[in-house]
Amino acid sequence: MKKLFTIALVLACTLASAQTSQTKKVSILGDSYSTFQDWNPAGQAPFYPNDRNDVTDPAQTWWMLYIKAMGYELDKNDSWGGTTVCNTGYGRMNVSRNSFLARTDSLGNPDILFVFGGTNDAWANSPMGEYKYSDWTDDDLKSYRPALACLLTRLKAKYPKAKIVALLNSELKEEINESTRTVCKECGVQLVELQDVEKQNGHPSIKGMESICKQLQEQVKL
Repeated sequence: MKKLFTIALVLACTLASAQTSQTKKVSILGDSYSTFQDWNPAGQAPFYPNDRNDVTDPAQTWWMLYIKAMGYELDKNDSWGGTTVCNTGYGRMNVSRNSFLARTDSLGNPDILFVFGGTNDAWANSPMGEYKYSDWTDDDLKSYRPALACLLTRLKAKYPKAKIVALLNSELKEEINESTRTVCKECGVQLVELQDVEKQNGHPSIKGMESICKQLQEQVKL
């Protein structure tokens, strides 16, 4: 009788654990790497699907692969192709309307919040600026380092129960890499530095998406 009770208790705990994990919600603040048509807010330019990339189904994206593998749920995916973390975009244009900084308030109620940016800041040669962790001015937020610090600080205040994880693309210039490492460390945010991400037309392929998912499974612990 005691043995049966123990088995029943173990099964109940296992089921409870599974149910708890299934209720965890994931939100994403990203750029084109995290887009898919009809899965992002209306008007936010998606890259996927694209006839020069083999990712043709949302089930093949890094975020859907991760969510399904972990038994989690998607809360919000606020990703917008071509967007920078800071308010300076391609051609030194003011992009304060659609930068990462402009999209911090509509990310739901996540348990995990992935911030996957910096790629366009690197490609657009956005200014780096100085490291600054408070009292940001509008001019400060035109540069990557203070903008990233402001972004992470805002997100931590807005979503206090969420585990915030920053993703850093592979094959970016070292100035972006080192700046991201420094700011994430100072802000107390986990950074996953992605390695060996296969790309087509500059964006993760099916294999690249699978690699991102695997690295997140290995490195992100709640």
